[in-house]
Amino acid sequence: MGLLLALAGVAVLGGLWLWSASSAGEGGEATAAAPSAAAGAKPGWLSDLPGMSSGPAQEPAHAPEGDADPTRDLKSYIPRGANPSMPEVIERLHERGIFSGLGAFSPPGTRPPLVGLAVPEDFDLPKGYVRHHQVTDDGQTIEAILMFAPDFQLYDANNQPVAMPKDRVVPPELAPPGLPQRRITIPAPREPARPGQ
Repeated sequence: MGLLLALAGVAVLGGLWLWSASSAGEGGEATAAAPSAAAGAKPGWLSDLPGMSSGPAQEPAHAPEGDADPTRDLKSYIPRGANPSMPEVIERLHERGIFSGLGAFSPPGTRPPLVGLAVPEDFDLPKGYVRHHQVTDDGQTIEAILMFAPDFQLYDANNQPVAMPKDRVVPPELAPPGLPQRRITIPAPREPARPGQ
């Protein structure tokens, strides 16, 4: 029985020695080139045991701010403490070739809203006409305007194609019968919120 215990002990120690030698070899040539000053250090396999480590205590690695999601976020492009305006944010994203998310938008003020004939919600539009809904840069809803559908072509009394406006906004002379002739007005920009309000 004593002989079996001795053989089992030798087998366990031999297995641990082989295991530590193979895990040290996984580091490649960098492990072999390590200085021999670490000769007084504990074996690497000891670090796997609870409460043991093979080297000096190290500072715990600090997790990045927020979560550990590796996806680049807006904070990756804006320095800490900076408070850029929305046009500056969009410009910085475009400079880095980002045209998705906030980068999908044009900077505020670069594409002014279209002005055209107001279309009441209860007005039945004939084929080829559509309501175009818009919002101001500061989020105010603008009354819908009348536009031609993208694939629509209007014809005159002689069955000749009528020149369509490039922006597809319907001028008063091409409006459907019965539509009140009233142009929309763009709301004035809101005052920016002051800090603390």
